[in-house]
Amino acid sequence: MGVVKSVVLFLLAALTEIGGAWLIWQGLREQRGLLWIGAGVVSLGIYGFVATFQADPNFGRVLAAYGGVFVAGSLLWGVVLDGFRPDRWDVIGALICLVGVGVIMYAPRPS
Repeated sequence: MGVVKSVVLFLLAALTEIGGAWLIWQGLREQRGLLWIGAGVVSLGIYGFVATFQADPNFGRVLAAYGGVFVAGSLLWGVVLDGFRPDRWDVIGALICLVGVGVIMYAPRPS
C-alpha cells in the first residue's frame, strides 16, 4: 500500500502545483483577475504541504522524483485544459521522466 499512497500523493501534488500555477497564469495572462490569482496562490500553498506526507524522509529525493511527475502532469494538463498537442518528443521526454520517478522513489535500497 506504500507505493499506492505515494503515487496518490504525487498526483495530488501535481494537481495543486500545476493547478495553482495555471490559475495564476489565467489570472494574469488571460486577464481573469485577482480571484483566479488568489486561488492559485492558495493552491500552491497547499502543494507545499502535500509533499511532506510522503513516507520517504529525504526532501531531496521526494522533490527530485516529483519533478518527473510535474513534467508529465504539466503536459497532460495542457492537453486537457488548453488544447495542447504534445509531439512525440514531448511524450518520450515525459516517459523518461516517469521512469526516473520510479527509479528514484521505488528502487530497492539497502536498509
